[in-house]
Amino acid sequence: MAERDAATSATEGADVAVGRPMLRLPLRQLTQLSIYWFGINAIWGGLNIVLQERVPDLAGAGQAGRALAVLDIFAVAIAILVQPTVGSISDYTISRWGRRKPYIAIGSVLDVVFLVGIATSQTYLAILAFVVLLQFSSNFAQGPFQGYVPDLVPARQVATASALVGVMSILGVVGGTLIVSTGYALGDWTIPTIILGVVELATAVGTLLWVADGRPPKDRGGRSWLAVARETWGMDVFAHRGFVWLVASRLCVLAGISILSKLAVLYLDRSLLMSAADKGFWVPATNALIALVILLSTWPAARLSDRLGRKPVIYASCLLGGLGTLLMAVAPGVLVAELGVVLIATAAGSFLAVDWALMTDIIPKESAGRFMGMSNVATASAGPVALVTGGTLMDLVGGVEEGPAGPRAAFALAAAFYLLGAAFLRSVPEPGRAVATEEVVAAT
Repeated sequence: MAERDAATSATEGADVAVGRPMLRLPLRQLTQLSIYWFGINAIWGGLNIVLQERVPDLAGAGQAGRALAVLDIFAVAIAILVQPTVGSISDYTISRWGRRKPYIAIGSVLDVVFLVGIATSQTYLAILAFVVLLQFSSNFAQGPFQGYVPDLVPARQVATASALVGVMSILGVVGGTLIVSTGYALGDWTIPTIILGVVELATAVGTLLWVADGRPPKDRGGRSWLAVARETWGMDVFAHRGFVWLVASRLCVLAGISILSKLAVLYLDRSLLMSAADKGFWVPATNALIALVILLSTWPAARLSDRLGRKPVIYASCLLGGLGTLLMAVAPGVLVAELGVVLIATAAGSFLAVDWALMTDIIPKESAGRFMGMSNVATASAGPVALVTGGTLMDLVGGVEEGPAGPRAAFALAAAFYLLGAAFLRSVPEPGRAVATEEVVAAT
C-alpha cells in the first residue's frame, strides 16, 4: 500500500500536460514497474529456442532460416499495428482499473491460451497461426504497459527505472530459455512452452495489484475510438525527428542482437557441431552467463549515462556488440564464442537500459502510450529484419548441406547492424542533460 501511495503522490506532483512526476518512488515500486517485462520476455526468449528446434523439422532441409523469417514477418505485422494503436487508445481510456490495466489483464490471459496452441501444434502453418495470435495478445498488453515509466517515474530516477527494465527484459529472456531448455531432457517442448505463459500471467497479476495507474487520461474531445486509433498513425510523429532517428537506431542495434538470439541454436548445431546433449548444457549455461554479465553491466551503464549522457554509453555498447559478433563469427570453438557472448551481453545490458532512458527523455509525456508503442516498430521489426537478412544469408552461404559457414556469415552481418545503429544515433538530440545532471547530483 505504501508503494501505491508513493506512486500516486508522484503523479499528483507532475505537470500533467508535458512533464514527469517530481517525487521519488521507492525502489520496490520501481522494481514492480519493471517486473512484467520479465514475463513478456520470458515468452519470446523461450519461444526462440522452441521455434529453432521445431520449425526446421517441419519446414524441410535448407529452409530453416527462411521459414523462421516468414513466421516473424507475419507476426511482426500484427505487433507493429497493435502495440502503438492500443497504447494510444489507453492514453484516453477511463475505467475503474485506470487507463492501462484492462489491456494488460486481457492480453495476459490470451497469451496463455495461444501458448497452449503453439505447444500442441503439429504443423508449420498451425504454429504460424498461433504465433501471430500470440503477437496480437502480447502487444495488446505491452503497448499500454510501456506508458508506465513516463507516467510514474521522475526525471532523476529514469536511469534507475530504465536499468531495471533492461535487467528484467534480459533476465526474462534468460529465464524463458532456461525453462524451455528442460525440453532437451524431456524430449518434448509441450509443458515447457505452457509454463512460459504461466510465468507471464503471474507477473501480470503483480502489475495489476501493486502498480498505480499514473497521470489522468487525455480528453477525447468527443471523438470516436476509431478516430483515436487513427490518430496513432498521424504524420505528426515525423515532426519529432529525434524520436524517428532513435527508432531507426534502435531497430539496427536490436537486429544485431536478434541475429544472435534467433540463430544461436543453429550456430551451435552447424558452426560448432554440438550434439543435443552438448546443447542441453551449453544453452542454459550460456544464458546464465548472459544474465550474470547483464546484472553486472546494466546498473553501472545507467549511472554512467547520468554523468556523461545517454548517447556516449550507447555508442560504447554498439562498439562492444560489434566486436562480440565478429568474434563469434570467427570463433574456432565454444570458449572463444563464449567470450564473444560476454561482449554482446555487456553491450545488450547497457543498450537496453540507456536507450530506453533516452527514449523516455525525448517523447511527449502526455502521449506516452502512443510514442512508446510506436517505438515497438523497432522492437518488433528487429527479429524479422534479423531473419530476413541474417537467416537468408545463413541459408545461402550454408546451402542445402547446412554448412558451418552459414551462421558465421550471419554473425558477421550483425556487426554491420551495430555500425548502422551508431550512425543513426548521431541525429538524435539529447535534451535537458544539464537539468537532468543537476537533479542527479542534488539527489546524491
